[in-house]
Amino acid sequence: MDEVIARINALAKKAKNEGLTAEELTERDRLRRIYIDSYKANLVAQLENTYIVDPDGTKHKLKHK
Repeated sequence: MDEVIARINALAKKAKNEGLTAEELTERDRLRRIYIDSYKANLVAQLENTYIVDPDGTKHKLKHK
């Protein structure tokens, strides 16, 4: 994932300074989608392992809405 983030940052810097080609725009969009999907998957995994503890000490797993 570090390589993906580094490449996204490099493309962002290039876009700000000189602009991107059509291929680079496509690569940037693909890398951003990979990053967002990974972020969402990590968040879902964290929430699936989260429990609410009541004042009486009972634990309840978070439910999907």
